[in-house]
Amino acid sequence: QVQLVVSGGGLVQAGGSLRLSCVASGRTFGRYIDWFRQSPGKEREFVAAVHWNGGSSYYADFAKGRFTISRDNAKNTVYLQMNSLKPDDTAVYYCAAGPSSFQSSKAGMDYWGKGTLVTVSS
Repeated sequence: QVQLVVSGGGLVQAGGSLRLSCVASGRTFGRYIDWFRQSPGKEREFVAAVHWNGGSSYYADFAKGRFTISRDNAKNTVYLQMNSLKPDDTAVYYCAAGPSSFQSSKAGMDYWGKGTLVTVSS
């Protein structure tokens, strides 16, 4: 069992930054922690993933160069630092725990946290 608590969303102007946090508890060892997002009328899409034990991280093309995923095991937290935000980044952002191998599909996730809304104004 894994519990995920997400925070950090809000309203930001285009070009600004936000940092999302995902506090994880339970059986996180060896898993990937992923961030997804969902905009109104769109499918939930992969944003970034990091292995809980360190090392590998992955990004969607739209996130490369702007978003950074990181983890702090001492705080049981995975962060998503988002810079140079655009109005198209407006979405509900979710944290999810997947298996030990990297998955970018929402169907591959085992546990989900509640989302946090990020709104980017133009």
